[in-house]
Amino acid sequence: MMPKIGMEPVRRRALIDATISAIGERGALDVTMSDIASRAGVSAALAHHYFGAKEELLHATMRHLLTLLGADARSALRTASDDRDRVSGVIAVNFSRQQFQTETIAAWLSFYVDAQKSTEMRRLLRIYARRLHSNLMSGLVHLIPRSDAQMTAQGIAAMIDGLYIRRALKHGPPDATSALCLIEDYLDAKLRQCRS
Repeated sequence: MMPKIGMEPVRRRALIDATISAIGERGALDVTMSDIASRAGVSAALAHHYFGAKEELLHATMRHLLTLLGADARSALRTASDDRDRVSGVIAVNFSRQQFQTETIAAWLSFYVDAQKSTEMRRLLRIYARRLHSNLMSGLVHLIPRSDAQMTAQGIAAMIDGLYIRRALKHGPPDATSALCLIEDYLDAKLRQCRS
């Protein structure tokens, strides 16, 4: 049976969403194409038709998460009122309802683990890290000296990653508010220290 014309984008997105859901439930990438296809309401053959191997679907899922995060970051930067607000906006998008939910957190952490053996996943995570650093620097460099801004951006990125790991070890819904408060406290302290 041939795929229906015009349904490819809808089904590809359904398969990506199902991948995030399956990884979130299992907490690892050891999900099968059949499991993912079943969650998406399509056959495993159709999933293979759209993505080929499971690795291609995992890469597409990671690219999708990066695209969403990138769009949110661009929006936050566009609407920021000043340089300090730019930094806070970049931090906040990492803890938005879309990003900081149990399934998405599990997917991110699984991708980090997979990056140890997958060149493509490592490449995608490097893109994420460079974008995060660049977006943070776009505000920080106007607030404190460049060398301090570099270190502060690295500290914020490490805290974001660390809070995702800590969240994965807890039960219950993610608490974005306390995560944001922790990073904002760190940022305020660094800004005071660098200006004194």
